[in-house]
Amino acid sequence: MSGTVFSGSEKTAESGFSSEEPPGPGGRTQLSLPIIDSADFGHLSPDKPGKPPRAARKESALRRHLDPTAPDGQARRKRPTKTLAAPVVSGRRATTTPKTLAFRKKFYPSATEKEWSDWRWQSQNRVRTIEQMEQMLHLCQEERDGLVGNGKLLAVGVTPYYMSLLDPNDADEPLRRTVIPRSEEFLRSYGEADDPLGEDGHSPVPGLVHRYPDRVLLLGLDFCSTYCRYCTRSRVVGNGDVTSSKARFEKIFEYLRSKPQIRDVLISGGDPLAMGEEKLDWLLGNLRAIPHIEFVRIGTKMPAVLPQRITPQLCRVLKRHHPLWMSIHFLHEDECTPEAAKACARLADAGVPLGAQTVLLKGVNDSVDAMKKLFHKLLMMRVRPYYIYQCDPISGSAHFRTPVSKGLEIIEGLRGHTTGYAVPQYVIDAPGGGGKIPLMPNYVVGRDGDDLLLRNFEQGKVYRYPDPVG
Repeated sequence: MSGTVFSGSEKTAESGFSSEEPPGPGGRTQLSLPIIDSADFGHLSPDKPGKPPRAARKESALRRHLDPTAPDGQARRKRPTKTLAAPVVSGRRATTTPKTLAFRKKFYPSATEKEWSDWRWQSQNRVRTIEQMEQMLHLCQEERDGLVGNGKLLAVGVTPYYMSLLDPNDADEPLRRTVIPRSEEFLRSYGEADDPLGEDGHSPVPGLVHRYPDRVLLLGLDFCSTYCRYCTRSRVVGNGDVTSSKARFEKIFEYLRSKPQIRDVLISGGDPLAMGEEKLDWLLGNLRAIPHIEFVRIGTKMPAVLPQRITPQLCRVLKRHHPLWMSIHFLHEDECTPEAAKACARLADAGVPLGAQTVLLKGVNDSVDAMKKLFHKLLMMRVRPYYIYQCDPISGSAHFRTPVSKGLEIIEGLRGHTTGYAVPQYVIDAPGGGGKIPLMPNYVVGRDGDDLLLRNFEQGKVYRYPDPVG
């Protein structure tokens, strides 16, 4: 599949890996992801000896309580635990959906399982041309116009894996709306800007944003394996200006060392997990070596768009730099595939706490039902819903933005109706650099003397809480 690449000004798409990665398919090292079979754990099933005398049982229980290394304690730890049903792939359960298998067979018939499972192969074979899109999708006129007129706008690129999740016949399918450009991107509406959050004005060093007192945003690089059409940093992503060079990072380290109040570094981009293990290990190691940096966070969409990136090698690197947290960008329940579940399981097993950040998008996830389904699936994948973002007013994003009232409606439809773990915080990232401002429905009805009047999730019910004035 060849043809004109309508990718904006992406300069680093193909070079983002070559300088630091061992070769991939076709003379390149290929990674395969092993399927863990439950039979591998058969040795954990203990024998069932006869029941010991009562006195012996008491003594054994006492030893277990006082000394966890005692033989009885060891035997106890070996007992297999029952695994709760969840979309985490293990044992002999399918690791790929039939839809993805059919897509691969149709459009990549010569790709081996080893190649398809290799994150480098996926990145190098991204769908970027209108000719490729036409073979895989029935393009509507808005999509066709968006691809043809993309010019210097945000680059176009979708991994084969993520393409397999799209509906080829429905241009309004949620995931498809987020990665295929449309002609609406050419329209600039009231209040929109290329840098709506004012990040450039809070950048003391290239690639670093210092907006909050005790934390900074570090742009690892400007490359993404799949480009989201509503990206806040569309002015930067894919243009080749933010590289993962050591010289640039050294200037950032120098600034961080001079600011002892900084305790938290968020690495974003682009997608920082597009860096190879060696470069990422070096970056994390240098950050952790600064005494006042208490922990590091990584913002990524890889588990959703390129779950093959979450390899055992990557997890070993991350595990070396705890405390380390990760915010994963998930949009819709259709992203919660067996592959994504496996990627999240690997990260969680490596001790990385996982949170989800979801952008509220018109026609994608702008309903209570859509958000609830997504958040329930994320919890089953060991990912805690953390933020719902109001879509930032970047240029050409009006077709994605909902009224703020829609976000409040969703929060009210979640709070009390499902577990609190499935209710993230709804925020607006204030234009001009105001930072995140939380929004939530008002549950205070008023006052009656010394009582505060409150409502809960049940319509029409009012509760009194003693709250004397003065």
